[in-house]
Amino acid sequence: MTAAPSPPSPPSRGATATIAARLERLPATSWQRNLRLLLGTVTFFEGFDQLLVAYTLPLIKTEWSLTGAQLTLGVTAGSVGMLLGALACGGLADRIGRTRVVVVAMLLTALASLALVACPNFELFTVLRFVQGLGIGGEVPVAAALISELSRARGRGRFVLLYELAFPAGLTAAAVIASVVVPAFGWRALYLIGAVPAVLAFPVIRFVPESPRWLASRGLTERAETAMAGIERAVSRACGGPLPDAEVSPAAAQAQKTEPPGRVAELVGRRYLRRTAVVSVLWFGGYFVNYGLTAWLPTLYTSLYHVPIGTALNYTLLTSLVGFLGCVVVALVVDRIGRRTSLVLGLGVGGLLLLVLAALGATGGGSVALWSTLSAGFVFAANICLYLYTSELYPTRIRALGSSLGGAWNRLGVILGPVVVGALVSAGAAPAVVFAVLGAVGIVSGAIALAGEETAGRRLEEISA
Repeated sequence: MTAAPSPPSPPSRGATATIAARLERLPATSWQRNLRLLLGTVTFFEGFDQLLVAYTLPLIKTEWSLTGAQLTLGVTAGSVGMLLGALACGGLADRIGRTRVVVVAMLLTALASLALVACPNFELFTVLRFVQGLGIGGEVPVAAALISELSRARGRGRFVLLYELAFPAGLTAAAVIASVVVPAFGWRALYLIGAVPAVLAFPVIRFVPESPRWLASRGLTERAETAMAGIERAVSRACGGPLPDAEVSPAAAQAQKTEPPGRVAELVGRRYLRRTAVVSVLWFGGYFVNYGLTAWLPTLYTSLYHVPIGTALNYTLLTSLVGFLGCVVVALVVDRIGRRTSLVLGLGVGGLLLLVLAALGATGGGSVALWSTLSAGFVFAANICLYLYTSELYPTRIRALGSSLGGAWNRLGVILGPVVVGALVSAGAAPAVVFAVLGAVGIVSGAIALAGEETAGRRLEEISA
């Protein structure tokens, strides 16, 4: 008779400190880059799937004779799913592991996308978009926590942000691919492309290890040792030589205390309340400005400034491309100038540029395109830093939950930004008022970032001590 497996032992101070030291001494090799590429490909398709509704609703509206209320529901169903998925998957990842949740979330997204290919009516379409949102909202923050935990302190910002670029790249690719695929093959073909992550589940299960930091924090010492040894063998093969010795610093050892698994209450407890408050405001404010701006720009160009639709779309594409360029630039400099400086400059300068546009009266489409595009370069750069920054602020036991809470505030900003701008436009507010509101939110968010803690160049265990 086989004995029942014993429960995991409490986290060992020696085990967690040793695992952290062994990860920190790993040289940068092709193994880490390949890992980033694989997870980045998954996240690319999550970004791709998120925006597909924007490019399929015009055709669906005609096919199913949808009302204005139904169109709104079609857009918001996915966002609500992402909000709930972020909240649910963060806590789950802190309990059962990062890799498992990433795989389940990506399969949920892919299978919902595959079902959308054969969707017969709007009611089922809305349900499937909600389910797809659950997967997108769950995968992105948990994967960010995982890749952060597999990184070393030196160069962690650049490593993680080069991975994070996959999501905005997916958003941009959705626009480009939709412009080619939809006219030729119809809207259902887009969702078939969005189902590709179902195939990626197999290499993720095979090649992406569970976070040794998380395993050690849960007292799963043998599994942490097995995962760590596998990583060390792969890195040793990649660098073609033996690895340097691991040094456990007294500070790191002292930081690892025997504690129970984390709880939601910790995020708002005395130790982490300030961090949670700061990043919550940054997530909400950054994405409020981001989506309040980009969601309405094409409509503002055509309805208020009477810009031809082709020109309006070119202006919007330029804004997206400059925003992506801002993300690339911050990925390259974030370790040098720090997270807090990146956030303060990104949100503060981005907001200031919108206030300048408002002060100038926002009287022409060209002027709006110029100043809003410059602003997007800064705001997008700040927003991409937030998954990196948030995953660094919390200990391993609640890291995924903290990252997912940020994702939830992200969703609220994504939902409310366009709603507030739409309400102002519907009420007859001048364009200058709209840009002034967005600019003010950006500047306030940038000012609040000054209260954040700098994390650049520090070990995760040191930051959360």
